[in-house]
Amino acid sequence: MTSEFAHIAGRIRAGERLSADEARWLYEEADLFSLGRLAAEVNAKRNGEVVFYNINRHINPTNICVNQCRFCAYSRLKGEDGAYEQGIDEILGEVEGAEKLGIREFHIVGGLHPDRPFAFYLDLLKSLKKAHPGIVVKAFTAVEIDYFAKLSGLDVAEVFSALKEAGLEAMPGGGAEIFAPAVRNKICPEKISGKRWLEIMETAHGAGIPTNATMLYGHVESIADRIDHLEQLRRLQDRTGGFQVFIPLAFHAENTDIRKKGETSGIDDLKTLAIARLYLDNFRHLKAYWVMLGEKIAQLSLFFGVNDLDGTVVRERITHAAGAKSATGLDEDYIRNLIRRAGKRPVERDTFYRPVTGRVAGGAGR
Repeated sequence: MTSEFAHIAGRIRAGERLSADEARWLYEEADLFSLGRLAAEVNAKRNGEVVFYNINRHINPTNICVNQCRFCAYSRLKGEDGAYEQGIDEILGEVEGAEKLGIREFHIVGGLHPDRPFAFYLDLLKSLKKAHPGIVVKAFTAVEIDYFAKLSGLDVAEVFSALKEAGLEAMPGGGAEIFAPAVRNKICPEKISGKRWLEIMETAHGAGIPTNATMLYGHVESIADRIDHLEQLRRLQDRTGGFQVFIPLAFHAENTDIRKKGETSGIDDLKTLAIARLYLDNFRHLKAYWVMLGEKIAQLSLFFGVNDLDGTVVRERITHAAGAKSATGLDEDYIRNLIRRAGKRPVERDTFYRPVTGRVAGGAGR
């Protein structure tokens, strides 16, 4: 252990906040295993040996999108080969019997469809809540919320009010990508700015809607860009406390317009998770999204500060369009075994990180 690492570790143990310069040093110079031990120590103080997962079901109503982001392998133009759109009845048919599978959350994200009115999305939420009143609806990224405001002529606060009335209870964290404008202009110039993403999330928190936060890494960004992204999330969390969890998303390049060799390395993935745990001192939960990381790196991440392995997911489409090799869904027993084999205690949670009692075994997937 170097004197620099020992100094940083001492400050963190004393409850002092990690600086941007220190985070950069950890990325570039720190020993991976020393970094992992420190992140695991910080996590254990907050969460003990518990690792959360949830029984969730992804719903992606359409891949037709007015935006054509260079990093996205999922979106299609209307009429393009591979384009699809699901109606409400089709979606209801797909999730029929969700309660029997123990599903407690619908996670809804899709493209910005050029023809569907805002009323479609309100009707979708109302229909899901009517058919499945006990299942939490976590839906729509900040990018979609901004689009709904344009479609409806409402301001963002009014959009949230209408969505809450229709059944929205929480939001995912997609669309954040990397906040740095220069990077955003390269990978997603049509998407809302990072500043706008933060504004929409702050409005959601003010409306009583908890959200996730994400960062897409491993494309054309620098380490400094990643740290700036974490800093902006930390500042907003200081103001609102509305972020439930941070989820670093490892970029997958296949079938995208971003040309790079290979995917992120396991070392980069683990360092990114560990540094997030240390830097985001006001986030209690850190998720390893196994869909992007693969199940084995996700399991290893439990020794690098992670306390959440997401959930069963069931039929994930977006990352697999970019070449993900992980399963499209996992069985609950498989997830619990991953956690146990790492020496941790698996605990099913609901959307709001409350432990679930009376666990129902099962779930679709592998």
